[in-house]
Amino acid sequence: MSDSTSSISLALLSHTNVGKTTLARTLLRRDIGAVMDRAHVTEVAESQVLMRSPVGDELVLWDTPGFGDSVRLQRRLAASGQPVGWFLSQVWDRFADRAFWCSQQAMRAARESADVVLYVVNATEEPATAGYIEPELHILDWLGKPALVLLNQVGTRLDAAHERQLIAEWSAVLQRHDATGKRRVMTFDAFARCWLQEHALLDAIADCLDERQRPAFERIVEAWRGRDLDVLRQSAAVIARQVHGLAHDTVQLPDARLADKVSRALQGGATDALDAKESRARQAMLDRLDESVRACTAELVTLHGLTGTASEEILRQVTTGFETQRAPDADKVGLWGGLVTGALGGLAADVAAGGLTFGAGAIIGGIAGALGARKLTQRYNEERGLAGGTVRWSDEFLDARLGAAIIRYLAVAHFGRGRGDFAASDPAPRWQAVVSAALARGAAERATLWPGLRMDGASNTRLESVILDLLAEVLTQLYPEPAAFFRDRLAATGQGGSTAV
Repeated sequence: MSDSTSSISLALLSHTNVGKTTLARTLLRRDIGAVMDRAHVTEVAESQVLMRSPVGDELVLWDTPGFGDSVRLQRRLAASGQPVGWFLSQVWDRFADRAFWCSQQAMRAARESADVVLYVVNATEEPATAGYIEPELHILDWLGKPALVLLNQVGTRLDAAHERQLIAEWSAVLQRHDATGKRRVMTFDAFARCWLQEHALLDAIADCLDERQRPAFERIVEAWRGRDLDVLRQSAAVIARQVHGLAHDTVQLPDARLADKVSRALQGGATDALDAKESRARQAMLDRLDESVRACTAELVTLHGLTGTASEEILRQVTTGFETQRAPDADKVGLWGGLVTGALGGLAADVAAGGLTFGAGAIIGGIAGALGARKLTQRYNEERGLAGGTVRWSDEFLDARLGAAIIRYLAVAHFGRGRGDFAASDPAPRWQAVVSAALARGAAERATLWPGLRMDGASNTRLESVILDLLAEVLTQLYPEPAAFFRDRLAATGQGGSTAV
């Protein structure tokens, strides 16, 4: 680094097995150390660069050994300035209790080099009854550094009222050790945080720094924001490609032979009932849908620095999602044309086409009564390359899949890397409500979106912009406070604007 750049260090502290290394992996978006369900997994302090600005400023994260015997550690640190205390901590403990010695070394390193301490606690425990909290707060006093208390293991289902209650309980405990009120309590789940919440954490860290460090830290924050907004834009592009593919997914069905239609009619079967060819077409489309969901999820997982393949998607037989657009049936029109003429023949052609000829049937029927409906309808189909029918996804189904893709994005965006390989789970109830409301507000605009996408050569630029709008709106609704830090840039992103920093 040059003389004009800075390095800012964060020390990550917690009781053992609370999720400290999990949080480090989540913030770094890569694997470090070992994550296991046992105490003393991290034995030595390890430093990693969280983010580097374009000019070389660095935000460094120190992952330290978890506190085991917090009471004994606090006493040893307090006595370390005395000769006997120094001997016990530097000589005796090094050989007699290595894990305990590692904890002492990590605390000394934090005291010497850390600018801000991130103290992680298990929010599922009552602060008044957890016996290790009090001595560990004394350790924070010994360190003498600005500290943020992060409430971990709260999940994605925490409502606003419960969150305020948790923060108030832990703030009351801190006041006994922090009369100035400079230590801040905030929820930040190592296992299920959203990337947008990281910016609330960065803002809280900025409040802990002195004025000399602020310019460098702001450059680091800008680099962090630029990266995240770029990932958001790429995520919208991934979703757009998947949904665009669904809109274009069609299967052309051959026209049934007249003899088959007559045979089915004589046997009492409906001539427009689902036949074997259409059933196979629908199953093939379901298979392609499943494949596209897996591929889309896998891309989102990679974009967010996670590992693993897309989880199994159990696709129900969504028969209502299909729409079969049939060509006018020459045999039906011939039958009706032999009975009626003129305008009624036009109605017959529209009925035979499933109501999808948009008035063309009126032209056919108007002539069919005089010149022979069957031949004219056959010629009409031939000139337009129509035969049988086209199976495609309905507009309503595409809307539903768009909503499902947004929910899937939220699942990925909240998945902490320290949890291991990505695996889909039940979404938080509020996600569905927020996404449904956002989709409802844009329903009128999407009424013309799907027909336009089905046109040959149609670009998905408009679809990508719609998805960016949806993502920005949903994230802002879910996290209004952190979104406020760069609301204008989220809005610009949603409008297809530049996110360059």
